Amino acid sequence: MQLGIRLHDVKKAPIEERVAIAREQGFACAHVALSKLISEYATDDGALTPGFACHLKRVFQKNDMDMAVLGCYLNLANPNQEALQKAQNRYYAHLRFASLCGAGVVGTETGAVNEAYKYEEANHSEEALDVFLRNLEPVVKRAEQLGVILAIEPVFKHIVWNPARARRVLDSISSSNLQIIFDPVNLLDMSNYEAREDIFAEAMEVLGPDIAMIHLKDFVIKDGKMESVAAGTGLMNYERILRFIKERKPYVHVTLENTVPDNAVQARKYIQDLWERA
Repeated sequence: MQLGIRLHDVKKAPIEERVAIAREQGFACAHVALSKLISEYATDDGALTPGFACHLKRVFQKNDMDMAVLGCYLNLANPNQEALQKAQNRYYAHLRFASLCGAGVVGTETGAVNEAYKYEEANHSEEALDVFLRNLEPVVKRAEQLGVILAIEPVFKHIVWNPARARRVLDSISSSNLQIIFDPVNLLDMSNYEAREDIFAEAMEVLGPDIAMIHLKDFVIKDGKMESVAAGTGLMNYERILRFIKERKPYVHVTLENTVPDNAVQARKYIQDLWERA
């Protein structure tokens, strides 16, 4: 595996410096969310020019780093049609940008049936899935045209909330340019976290061939709620997941989430130690 980090979890600095810091900390790749990283200049659709893409590509090459994910986490089930069109245009701009900067995938979650992008029971309905599929299809078509992989990330609170539902999306769209970001903790909720080993096993079995990259974080239960934390600081057992990676996903990008500058290296060393013993 190639172990990385979300750049917006690195010490605050210009993106060029953050890439260098991540490399100094021993990471091999990074998750890039432009809107969370850059405040000193524009990152709107019109700013994502070929020149900007080439600049970022050089920055990553200089530091011997891969851009594992170009994140575009917008709501593709937004009931506000104007906002939905803006979101789809944002995806098109990110896909074009990814084709030029060399990102592994453009990553996205799977939305909610409200403008606030919040959990409600209706997110898990068949009607919500139909809306998501309808709005996802043109984005995947653009990914095909540009030769880029769009990777969806199942999340319990969103429309694609479990492995079986994610499999349905893959089979319905039926495109080699649509794949999966596997974030084990995001499949959990207070209602199912005690069955997590079975859920992870199902995800790796049902989605395994289409997993393009992996997010790793941990979780704790605090005041009756799940809280995401850095790897190695919570309840997660990564043994089965790391064995899956070793056996079926050589050199896959694996980015750590929910680290802070003070524990990022510790989390990396924790996962690497488990990897060596897996």
